[in-house]
Amino acid sequence: MIILKSKHEIESIRKACQVVAECHRTIAPMIQPGITTNEIERIFEEIMLKHGARPYQKGYKGYQYATCASVNDVIAHGFPDNKPLEEGDIVTIDTVAELDGWLGDSAWSYAVGQISPTAEKLMRVTRECLDLGIEQAKSGNRLGDITSTVQQHAESNGLGVVRDLLAHGIGQNLHEEPTYMHVGKPGKGVRLKEGMVFTIEPMITEGTYHMTIDPDGWTARTLDHKLAAQYEHTIAITAEGPQVLTAQ
Repeated sequence: MIILKSKHEIESIRKACQVVAECHRTIAPMIQPGITTNEIERIFEEIMLKHGARPYQKGYKGYQYATCASVNDVIAHGFPDNKPLEEGDIVTIDTVAELDGWLGDSAWSYAVGQISPTAEKLMRVTRECLDLGIEQAKSGNRLGDITSTVQQHAESNGLGVVRDLLAHGIGQNLHEEPTYMHVGKPGKGVRLKEGMVFTIEPMITEGTYHMTIDPDGWTARTLDHKLAAQYEHTIAITAEGPQVLTAQ
């Protein structure tokens, strides 16, 4: 069942989303060679607590951290650690904040110093996939209008679209309906309605879209160990068009 949100509820979600947005705004200029993902973890948690929010992921299904920190061939759900990031790495930081019972979710990929042309292309196209998907998030459209747009743009650039990790509705629960892959056909799937709130979060790969899970049960990697990137916003369907609640 898809839970439609009132304007007041969307504003409550936006407040949680803006805590997440501040986390990303703060960390962006700090991601340089030598910083560790544990340092990023600490900064995100401090910002959330400063705003009276809590890191929702911490303790969720046994996960121990406020952030997921996914470096290079890690698609998602990587653990923060004390290994310094190196020149040429790309790192995706994903986090969820809870404020007054409402959740905000956003992931962002960052270049560490000077990166390769391959990595630059991957990050650029992934961000474009997100933006193009958001353009299709209009009342009356279908979910397939979003997913097909993402898939076509990624694949026309020779990149893969991860199937095994899903976008999702969000509100007072992290994973609400609709849940969906970022592949599909235009005009197919759930019809978008005013009051729907969900994530658009394409996970795009340099090579194959197939993945493996590390023995820790969380860390998702590309099967061929090539690069992956992800950009994610929480969006609301409104009469005025899509609203990006995690806008930075």
